[in-house]
Amino acid sequence: MKRRYKILTGLVAVVAVLLVSAALILSHDSTCAPLTTANGDASNMLAVLQPCYGPPDRLRVGPAARPTLADDQVLVKVRAAAVNPLDWHYMRGEPYIMRMESGIGAPKDARFGADFAGVVEAVGAKVTEFKPGDEVFGAGAGAFAEYLTVRARRAIAHKPANLSFEQAAAVPVAALTALQALRDKGGLKPGQKVLVNGASGGVGTFAVQIAKALGAEVTGVSSTRNLELVRSIGADHVIDYTRENFTEGAQRFDVIIDNVGNYSLLDARRVLQPNGSYVIVGGPKGGAFLGPLAAMLQSLALAPFISQRVESLLADVNPKDLGLLRDMLAAGTVRPVIDRTYRLSEVPEAIRYVESGRARGKVVIAVAGPVAAPPQTLGR
Repeated sequence: MKRRYKILTGLVAVVAVLLVSAALILSHDSTCAPLTTANGDASNMLAVLQPCYGPPDRLRVGPAARPTLADDQVLVKVRAAAVNPLDWHYMRGEPYIMRMESGIGAPKDARFGADFAGVVEAVGAKVTEFKPGDEVFGAGAGAFAEYLTVRARRAIAHKPANLSFEQAAAVPVAALTALQALRDKGGLKPGQKVLVNGASGGVGTFAVQIAKALGAEVTGVSSTRNLELVRSIGADHVIDYTRENFTEGAQRFDVIIDNVGNYSLLDARRVLQPNGSYVIVGGPKGGAFLGPLAAMLQSLALAPFISQRVESLLADVNPKDLGLLRDMLAAGTVRPVIDRTYRLSEVPEAIRYVESGRARGKVVIAVAGPVAAPPQTLGR
C-alpha cells in the first residue's frame, strides 16, 4: 500500500512539474525584435505586422513584400478589412494554449488580420473561378495589408454588387460563425424560438438577422444603449441584461446562441427546451492559460449529464457558405452593422476598441480609399 502511495505521489509530482513547465514555456514572450521583409515579389506594400505578442502598440505598420502567387491562389488588392476578437487573441497570444499553434515565444507568421474585401489583381495558372478585376470578399491570412493571396477554392467569393467594400469586409468570419451556429450546431428549424445573448456584437447582429431569415422568432439580449439597434435588425423581442436576467424568465427557447458566457450552462438550460440546443460562440476572457476556453470546457463537461444539446464552434470558412451569405446579402435579407471605420495605420487603435468590448456590430479597416465620416450607419 505504501509503495502504491509513493508511486501515485511520484506520478502526481511529475505531472505537476510538466504542467508548470508547459505553462512557463507557453507564457514566455520573446524580445520584440525588428521585422525583416518576408520573401516575396520585389515590390513592397503597406501592411500591419506582428513581430511579437503583446498589446496593440507592439503591432508594426510599415512596408512588407507582396505575397507570392501560387498556381491555385488569387492575388487580391485589399480595399477593406475587418477586426475580429480572434485578432486580439492572436495579438496577445492569449489564451496561452493557442501558442501551440500560433508560435512559442513569438508568432510564427507576422501577417495579421483575416476578413477582407477587394479586387482581384492576378490569378494563378490553375484558377478558373476568378479573373482580374473581379470584386471579391472572404478570409485569408494577412488581411491588414494592401495585398493578400488566398486559395481560389477555399475562402473567397464574389462580392455582392449592392455592398460597399467596407460592408463586405465586415461579413466573413462573424456571419459564417452565426450561420453555422444556428444551422449546423443549433439545428434551427422554421418557427422555432431563438435567443441570442450578445445580440449587438459582431456575431450577434448577424445571428439575429440570419435566424429571422431562417424563419425563427428571435429574442436579442443586449445592454440598454443597444436595444434599439437590436430591434432595428429584426429581433422580435429584446431583453436588457442590465435590468433583467433572461435565465429567470418564463419563456423557453429551442436554441440559445451564447456570444458572451456571462451565465452558466446550468442557469441557461432553465430556459431551454428539453430537446433544445445551447451553442457556445464566445465567453468571458478568463485566465491567461485557457481564457474563454475554460468556460467552454466546463459546459462541454456537463453536456453528457443534461438532456439538451451543448455545442461550441469556430467558423469554417468555405465557399459554399460564403455563397449562401452572398445571396442573403444581395437580397437585402442580411445587412452588416458597422460601428466604426479606421485607416490601415490605425489598426492598433481599432484592435484596442474591439478588445474593450464596446463595439456594436463590426469594426472595419479602410485599406484603400477614404474613410467614411462619422457617425457610421448602424442597422439597415
